[in-house]
Amino acid sequence: MDRVEEQYEVYPYPERDPADEKKRLITGSPSHPLEIDHMLFGGRRDWSQPLRALVAGGGTGDGLIQLAQVLASAGKPYAITYLDMSKAARAVAEARAQVRGLSGITFVTGSLLDAAEHGPFDYIDCCGVLHHLPEPEAGFRALRGALAPKGGMGFMVYAPYGRSGVYPLQEAFGTLLDGLAPKDRLQKAKAIVAALPDGHPFKGNPNLVDHRASDAGFYDLLLHARDRAYDVTTLDAVMRATGWRLLSFATPALYDLARITDVPPGLDPVARMAVAEKLRGTIKTHVAYAVPEGDDRTPAGGAGGALVPHLRGVQAGPLAKAVAQGRPLPIRLGEARADLTLPRGAAKAIAAIDGRRSIADLRALSGLDPIRFGADWGRVERDLADWGLMIYSGLRR
Repeated sequence: MDRVEEQYEVYPYPERDPADEKKRLITGSPSHPLEIDHMLFGGRRDWSQPLRALVAGGGTGDGLIQLAQVLASAGKPYAITYLDMSKAARAVAEARAQVRGLSGITFVTGSLLDAAEHGPFDYIDCCGVLHHLPEPEAGFRALRGALAPKGGMGFMVYAPYGRSGVYPLQEAFGTLLDGLAPKDRLQKAKAIVAALPDGHPFKGNPNLVDHRASDAGFYDLLLHARDRAYDVTTLDAVMRATGWRLLSFATPALYDLARITDVPPGLDPVARMAVAEKLRGTIKTHVAYAVPEGDDRTPAGGAGGALVPHLRGVQAGPLAKAVAQGRPLPIRLGEARADLTLPRGAAKAIAAIDGRRSIADLRALSGLDPIRFGADWGRVERDLADWGLMIYSGLRR
């Protein structure tokens, strides 16, 4: 057993208590079904058809439980395969599913490099795994081989700038603590971190919190034996080399250079996002969606009739009231800050967003003529969707 396998048997990650499933559901990006629909299926997926999904490197089950529970609560069919090399992590994930009474899940202990043996899949979730493989490119290729036609993937990999201070410590601990048992390694590392000088890059990085949350979080952040980060440029390159196209980040506004400064002419889309990442300086993970190379899909959008908008992280009533009064909407995502001012004429339409009404329904309720509504809705969509506050899906119709 190598050190990575050993780590996840001793410290399954993230640390979870199955009993907590009785009182809360952990949600996020990627792999919420509403977001999957918005990003990969134009907001128009036929949810009467079962979603065949793979949770590759599922750990203790956050993505798995979110995906299965949201679909089960909506009464939609699914068949999910959970795949992970850690028996300890699988046991936690299975216990969480059992507490919730979730069915339709096949649990497999194994490597994601064998993903194609279990597919094909309409959707693949792979969060926090690829950057820990001996050869991440092999992982990207294996997942591409497990994808069904017209399918897609939601994934997360580490980003370098928001993790400043992590990698020097990982290297130092790899030398100092080599050969120790995991629990001894953890104890000694904690003592060293507690004594770091105030000027150390790690100690001054407010983005890093996992080491404070749990022993598993500390170990995964600072004692991992195999860990690499991708900036936008290298991420795009590895995806192109392995048969994928980077479709969209889950929060496109973070990578929108025009929201930070003037954009010089001649910069291609990847270069613009790469510069934005450097100027942000605080992005510690890239959460994104991908489709096969050559696939020209785009995320859902447009003021045309049938799409159904959903709000996330904001409530329709208070948001509509602020818009009607001309008050800005403050955005706070980690260290990112923005104030959005939406067109006041869109207030009635925003107030009517309930996850069931279509854009055509909202247009009828707005009292605006089609041209004015289209212009106002375009601004609403651009800001709310780009910041991850609005997505399109017919899941709940």
